[in-house]
Amino acid sequence: MSHITALEQDEGKRSMNSFVFTLKSYFSLLKPRVMSLSIFTSFVAMVIAPGEVSLTSSALIIFAISIGSGASGALNMWYERDTDKLMTRTMDRAIPAGIIAPNHALTFGTVLSIISIVILYYASNLLAASLLALTIVYYVLVYTVWLKRRTPQNIVIGGAAGAFPPMIGWSAIAGTLSYEPLIIFTIIFLWTPPHFWALALYRSGEYKKAGIPMMPVIVGPERTLNMIVTYSIILFPVTISLGLFYSYFYTISATALSVIFVYLSLKLKNTPVDDKDFEKKAQQFFYFTIIFLFNIFAILLIDSVVM
Repeated sequence: MSHITALEQDEGKRSMNSFVFTLKSYFSLLKPRVMSLSIFTSFVAMVIAPGEVSLTSSALIIFAISIGSGASGALNMWYERDTDKLMTRTMDRAIPAGIIAPNHALTFGTVLSIISIVILYYASNLLAASLLALTIVYYVLVYTVWLKRRTPQNIVIGGAAGAFPPMIGWSAIAGTLSYEPLIIFTIIFLWTPPHFWALALYRSGEYKKAGIPMMPVIVGPERTLNMIVTYSIILFPVTISLGLFYSYFYTISATALSVIFVYLSLKLKNTPVDDKDFEKKAQQFFYFTIIFLFNIFAILLIDSVVM
């Protein structure tokens, strides 16, 4: 009897491990790192927006935005499963690795999209739910399907998708939009191209292999660097302009971060492409852009709550 029980226990453990592995695989379709940024920016927008909602509604709003963002990621992975197989950083994703069937991923993303919009409408208002629906459609159809494989301007136009979450968070609380969320939208919209072009600079070989016309692949690294600097300079005054609504703490902190952003973009531009440290510096700039955006929103949060 003890021998049979041990076998049954072993089978139970394998079954549980398989279930956990499947859950983790489906969770990976949600692009957790991208989703976390959407959650944070929308949360900050909810905190700084005028108006109040219950704790339960706030939790439901964040949950809806989270799964809506994740659903977009799942549908993006479903559509890009062929190119993901060709790139080192994406070939181990659940669909190209054969862990999740494409049709299952499509169903998963579609169902989550519908659920997220319904929950957000229930927890907040029609404007917020409509913006979430627009975000999902824009990211999947406009960016992923239409732009990404057709034009090097893909990330410029498609960047709007990543800029919508703060507007969704704001409108979910305030029930309307104003200058502040529009400026925040513009900050993320202008931040997106230099962020992704920096990644494309040291991953250009993979993008070329996958047939994705990222800017360095089409116009070369030198012109891409010029555009990175241009966007960095334009981003500077837009980021600072948000200080009109907040204290000197935001203005001074945002100015310091923006100066570093421009400085690092110029430093990268002045590094010869054939320099042995060029890819390393491109990668460093890419990671700084993440730190920059996270800190801008952290400063907004501190300014609103503490100052």
